Amino acid sequence: MNNPIKQRESKLQKIWNKPRRWWLLGIPAGGFAMFFAGIIFWGGFNTAMEATNTLEFCISCHEMRDTVYQEYKQTIHYKNTSGVRAICSDCHVPKSWGAKVLRKIYASNELYHKVLGTIDTPEKFETHRLKMAESVWATMRSNDSRECRNCHNYEFMDRELQDRSAKKKHDPERLAKSGKTCIDCHQGIAHNLPEDY
Repeated sequence: MNNPIKQRESKLQKIWNKPRRWWLLGIPAGGFAMFFAGIIFWGGFNTAMEATNTLEFCISCHEMRDTVYQEYKQTIHYKNTSGVRAICSDCHVPKSWGAKVLRKIYASNELYHKVLGTIDTPEKFETHRLKMAESVWATMRSNDSRECRNCHNYEFMDRELQDRSAKKKHDPERLAKSGKTCIDCHQGIAHNLPEDY
């Protein structure tokens, strides 16, 4: 008379000892290697993508460090009474993953111009400042200043503490009718405006 428990243990041992027949949730043993390789790739990709969102990375090239970073250090986004700081990625990189990946793909164009030396001197930078600013402003208009709204929200503004002009301009109904977004009134809030603007 055979012991059913031993028979079951024997069958499980045969399956365990032959990985090509080992299935878990419909994935063969070779699929496990692919699954774990995917996790490692994803982790590496995401870690690298997040590393490019640091202030240190953004100012690692002299074009940014010597121009817009110096301007930004003079603004309320860098130093203020509350101690809250917005860094480059807070304003220039979306929080949602899909939009963030698209922004990173678009940013590869910046690497191309780094190699070409398009803005490698202060004079060249100033020559291209208007075009670069208009590109950022157009993006912000197209997404209703999404990155501004990561920190700023009309609902949380104490409009009673704002001056008359700001109170009027920040009225949600008025803004909805005007079609304006943050960047329409706050250009130059973190960087100098182009001379030709």
